[in-house]
Amino acid sequence: MRVHKKLIGIALATTAMSFSLAGGAFANDDLQGLISDSKNWAIQTGDYANTRYSKLNKINADNVKNLQVAWTFSTGVLRGHEGGPLIVGDIMYVHAPYPNTVYALDLNNDGKILWKYEPKQDANVIPIMCCDTVNRGVAYGDGKIFLYQADTTLVALDAKTGKPAWSVKNGDVADGSKGESGTSAPMVVKDKVIVGISGGEFGVRGSLTAYNISDGKQAWRAWSMGSDKDTLIDPEKTTHLGKPVGADSGTNTWEGDQWKIGGGTTWGWYSYDPKLNLIYYGTGNPSTWNPSQRPGDNRWSMTIMARDADTGMAKWLYQMTPHDEWDYDGINEMILADGIEVEGQPRDVLVHFDRNGFAYTMDRATGELLVAKKYDPAVNWATEVVMDKSSKNYGRPTVVDKYSTQKQGEDVNTTGVCPAALGTKDQQPATYSPKTKLFYVPTNHVCMDYEPYKVSYTAGQPYVGATLSMYPAPNSHGGMGNFIAWDAAKGEIVWSKPEQFSVWSGALATDGDVVFYGTLEGYLKAVDKDGKELYKFKTPSGIIGNVTTYEHNGKQYVAVLSGVGGWAGIGLAAGLTKPNEGLGAVGGYAALSDYTALGGQLTVFTVPE
Repeated sequence: MRVHKKLIGIALATTAMSFSLAGGAFANDDLQGLISDSKNWAIQTGDYANTRYSKLNKINADNVKNLQVAWTFSTGVLRGHEGGPLIVGDIMYVHAPYPNTVYALDLNNDGKILWKYEPKQDANVIPIMCCDTVNRGVAYGDGKIFLYQADTTLVALDAKTGKPAWSVKNGDVADGSKGESGTSAPMVVKDKVIVGISGGEFGVRGSLTAYNISDGKQAWRAWSMGSDKDTLIDPEKTTHLGKPVGADSGTNTWEGDQWKIGGGTTWGWYSYDPKLNLIYYGTGNPSTWNPSQRPGDNRWSMTIMARDADTGMAKWLYQMTPHDEWDYDGINEMILADGIEVEGQPRDVLVHFDRNGFAYTMDRATGELLVAKKYDPAVNWATEVVMDKSSKNYGRPTVVDKYSTQKQGEDVNTTGVCPAALGTKDQQPATYSPKTKLFYVPTNHVCMDYEPYKVSYTAGQPYVGATLSMYPAPNSHGGMGNFIAWDAAKGEIVWSKPEQFSVWSGALATDGDVVFYGTLEGYLKAVDKDGKELYKFKTPSGIIGNVTTYEHNGKQYVAVLSGVGGWAGIGLAAGLTKPNEGLGAVGGYAALSDYTALGGQLTVFTVPE
């Protein structure tokens, strides 16, 4: 009888699992179909590969000069607007910074508001949001809109009505008392929705978490550092540059229990390879910013991670900046491109433009490092990334002592470090065109002075330990940004277009041979594949949002959020005036107030008939 009951139990469990997997597959197939139809923009990154490429071509290099504003929409919020709208069928979903309002707009009825959702949150979360009260957008899947709120609440809304289906608290608390916040865009994969967490400047230990899209129950959580069980690392099977990481890799490069407040937060973008069933993302800076207080490599901060989508188990890892000394978070997007010829051999790769100023091309199945080159010639903190596989330093940057804040020491101002802490590129995503095989990258051209000091940890209080000042890269064009085209196979800049300020918007490439991006002054710009400017239009506020495109009733549209803010625009957004405020950005971007002001608007463009 016991055997019989056991068999029945196994059969029921198997049946339940089958239904669960079938439901997840169905949800994923539905979303994949929407993503594949270029008339939609059904995922923040354009596709699972993070290419931000559209097959639409009704707006093209020949007619983009005729682009005009079709309609606009105010979000009602005057803070930094990152991310962009989703377009699913005839409905556009628009999000806003804190308080994280979401609107559903009817594209068939002059953008009529079908529903509005405005969550109630503890305002104490505002002061612990490091670099403005931004939100990088909502996700769609299984008939739901997923919003990740500033207070770390993940809520699933009915896409038709806006009514909450379920909600779950991703952080420990929702009142900011531990420094946790939510700024990233969720990503739906199969039957799960993936979210990270912010708060590295408050000693928050980073994690990536998967929740079931049906009911919000946690499926798995992978911590950035901690025990093998916490990090979902198999000491023998998980590799770093082709070698098993060994036991306790998430704790043995930390001093004592410092890993428990070790940072490595996960507030950037996520990508997914359905064939390999791997999710890719990066982890942020180790806490504190004072390197003298945390000896060791501080694994697994500053790391590219490849994890199984079903279980969260790590397949491979690569730490780009061991023992970070400059706040070069590794959270920027991982772009997946197929058939990139590296040394004459086609490879399916992952391309990552890191804050540290190096662009990495990796085999995304194995984690093999193929290319690592500077994508801004001003980068000086390291001379190279060691590519000799026989070297004990293989894969590590060769740090220049002059620019090492560790070597220069605590309470010493290390000057002329390039790039600044906000990196050669921050989270603003690049785009990849399979037509040209080039990556088009919004960049910062900014350097800094960096003085670390001793700091103590108190939950919910800043755990930074450094004073910074930022300024344009010297001996250059005088501006603070470039928009570049990059050859990831060779590790070379193909062309570079100077900009007065950092290019802080996400770029968009299309089959119409046009690349779009926005500027901090507020311009939407269009260039051709050779970097020639074809069009520009100044929106009401600086653009830190991501350019998107869609088609409706036979017409192609281009949409972008404007609303200056983010780290670069934090002075304007938060009313800060002292040069060292905003983690050093206020002084560097002081001139921005001469060109733009606060705003919160979606602007939609098209070419008139």
